[in-house]
Amino acid sequence: MFNAEVARWRKSSRSNDQGLCIEVADNLPGVVGVRDSKDPDPVLSFEPGSWAAFVAATRTGAFGS
Repeated sequence: MFNAEVARWRKSSRSNDQGLCIEVADNLPGVVGVRDSKDPDPVLSFEPGSWAAFVAATRTGAFGS
């Protein structure tokens, strides 16, 4: 279960000033939260392993351009 009250949200260092950002909270045990920075509700939650696999696939270009 994701506890939004204790989540520490952060944006990517690659975020721009156009408001097209996501925020990630990975400080909670067993869950990673993801939300839209300009519309923070709802929060999507992922298992840490699933999130790590998604990030790794994104970095290698697995989803194309």
